[in-house]
Amino acid sequence: MNKILFLCTGNYYRSRFAEHLFNWLATKQGLDWQADSRGLALERGINNVGSISQYALEALAVRLVKLPDDERFPQPASEQDFQLAARVIALDEFEHRPLMNERFPQWIDTIEYWLVHDIDKTSAPEALGQIENNLLQLIEQLTQSY
Repeated sequence: MNKILFLCTGNYYRSRFAEHLFNWLATKQGLDWQADSRGLALERGINNVGSISQYALEALAVRLVKLPDDERFPQPASEQDFQLAARVIALDEFEHRPLMNERFPQWIDTIEYWLVHDIDKTSAPEALGQIENNLLQLIEQLTQSY
């Protein structure tokens, strides 16, 4: 099973949505890929309450993506996460490249960057729609590659 890792700041909203939607789409396509997600700066998520953002929960529910009853809480990225992943995607290059440079500089140029801003710059429906579009393109790419 190939592993893909989605990164955001708090592992609460964007990366969690990407993880769950990717896994749902990959299963539907029969792909040998499994997503996970981590945060680069969990300490910045001072307003994060619970295990996953309500925005992500609602958007996943609309798409009929079921979550486990024991949904985990946000987790910080570690060196091992990068080592185990075949692909790593940070969800907002402007926000996450500086964090990568600060915390995981050896990996900064080996990962992919998307450009999906956080809730302070882009509405949840728009941001999650952008992630979904990027994921559909990624799934198409993986389907053609394997």
